[in-house]
Amino acid sequence: MIASPCNKVCVVNEATGLCRGCYRTLDEIARWGAMSDEERAAVLGALPARRADAADAPVSPEEPR
Repeated sequence: MIASPCNKVCVVNEATGLCRGCYRTLDEIARWGAMSDEERAAVLGALPARRADAADAPVSPEEPR
């Protein structure tokens, strides 16, 4: 079983739709427990690019950094 990348920073960036802590979508977070290891590995493989893209995404003024 592949462990969750959750790091307890659970804030969704409205501009990207990604969690600012783990860079997963809400759907991925909700389905994580039911995903196969192959699905989890695919999500984990996408996270580095999401982190890089999110660094350039707009942040709303009320959203924590």
